[in-house]
Amino acid sequence: MALAIRFDSLVREGVVSTQAELAAVGHVTRARVTQIMNLLHLAPDLQEAVLHLPPVWAGRDPVTEHELRKVVAKVEWPDQRIAWRQVMLETS
Repeated sequence: MALAIRFDSLVREGVVSTQAELAAVGHVTRARVTQIMNLLHLAPDLQEAVLHLPPVWAGRDPVTEHELRKVVAKVEWPDQRIAWRQVMLETS
């Protein structure tokens, strides 16, 4: 989430002109940048929840960007909240 916010600020501030340029600078595909930037479509409370997930000191993150795609795929925020709860149940 923090990376999506940072990428967005780089585009808005004119440091890079497009997401394609951002991908080139970051040595990732345009598709990957799009996946990360799509997190900005999360409901504000869900963005905050993602930013405040507890740190993981060992092992894998229980909630990954890949799992968040299920949430971001929902257009309506109430639907996102339902999907978020499901993801959180699956990871606990």
